[in-house]
Amino acid sequence: MSRFSKLVGIITLITFVTGCASITRGTRDALVLETEPSGAAAYLSNGYSCAETPCAIQVPRKTGFTVTFKKDGCKDKSVNVVTRMSTAGGAGMAGNVLVGGIVGVGVDAYTGAAKELIPNPVSAKLDC
Repeated sequence: MSRFSKLVGIITLITFVTGCASITRGTRDALVLETEPSGAAAYLSNGYSCAETPCAIQVPRKTGFTVTFKKDGCKDKSVNVVTRMSTAGGAGMAGNVLVGGIVGVGVDAYTGAAKELIPNPVSAKLDC
């Protein structure tokens, strides 16, 4: 087998096992957390946290979760964060379909690369 044939084979394989949105957008997003008053700790139900708001955390886009804000002297506040198909992710999925990369569609769907987090930023007014 010639070097050219091997190169074409490798490029073809890479094209079919990766998703367009996975490549262009990645599978994580910066989630911005804000509270009024600031200085609350934020705990995400998927295991992430930040010590004090405002802050930003890199989190996977794959599934939704709950953010709970806690601050001494204030009532805890929880906010649900959901995922939905994003415009940019949808374009990546469409690129997969047009190029014939049905495997790429599956990769983008499985990894969450075609989704976005709603709301982002997550803002909460604490009762103190």
